[in-house]
Amino acid sequence: MTAAVAAEGLVRDFGVTRAVNDVSFSVQEGEMFGIVGPDGAGKTTLIRMLAGIMRPTSGRSLLFGNDPRETPEVMRNEVGYFSQKFSLYGDLTVEENIAFFAEIHGVRNHAERGEELLEFTRLAPFRRRLAEKLSGGMKQKLALVCAIIHKPRIIFLDEPTTGVDPLSRMDFWKILSSLLRTKITIIMSTPYMDEAERCGRIALMNRGELLAEDSPYNIRRRMGGEILEVVCDRPRVAKRFLESVPGIQDVQSFGDRLNISSENAEAARTAVSEAMGKAGLGITSMRVISPSLENVFISLMA
Repeated sequence: MTAAVAAEGLVRDFGVTRAVNDVSFSVQEGEMFGIVGPDGAGKTTLIRMLAGIMRPTSGRSLLFGNDPRETPEVMRNEVGYFSQKFSLYGDLTVEENIAFFAEIHGVRNHAERGEELLEFTRLAPFRRRLAEKLSGGMKQKLALVCAIIHKPRIIFLDEPTTGVDPLSRMDFWKILSSLLRTKITIIMSTPYMDEAERCGRIALMNRGELLAEDSPYNIRRRMGGEILEVVCDRPRVAKRFLESVPGIQDVQSFGDRLNISSENAEAARTAVSEAMGKAGLGITSMRVISPSLENVFISLMA
């Protein structure tokens, strides 16, 4: 079966800086695939190469087996692209933006499709509002409507919920879940690990490198040993102190909490209690938890 999207050894250099380094993976039709990592990981550059917007230094991307730069009709008819920055026209109304992008994609008689999407995204009451007057969440929904007005088979979403309030993020994800039922392929980048958990498969990236690619569940299973969560006084001091305790593999800091990796969480509990007591550091609570994607990501970067 031909993959909906394939990355084959993608590399992109900007002068002496390598933004993406030899990245390969494939995405099947109907999947939601997340490209996950911090700022500067190479997510936007990778998405632009996959969509055919940016030429790779080496390697290639394929959409349904076609090179999007050699077959521009594939880009126009099969692909929707959602930019990281709001790129619609602020001096046009919601309806006018939709009509404009429908015309670009050659959608005839777009009124019915536009109305359907306005209702679908709950933007219908704001159809005559200027785009620049919309809230952040509504701008993102309008951008999504314009990206799918022509019923693409693939949509690329570049950090679609960054800077959006939590309720709007939740609403946006409900819309994406509904879209998946239409068998559309969704490839999105995000810095948020909770959003990564919603994807069928993810690629973890840092500094242009692909660290891992699999389902969130399988990636979490890569974390060897067990995790002991410790809430304590002076966590920074405690972290430096606990890193030298025998039997502790790794100590990760999350605010006032420390996640301690070891082969045996109960043995680690005893060692931590004794060591913290001798150092005069108070412990508020300790419990064994399941490894999170954050735990795995940090361990892979080490």
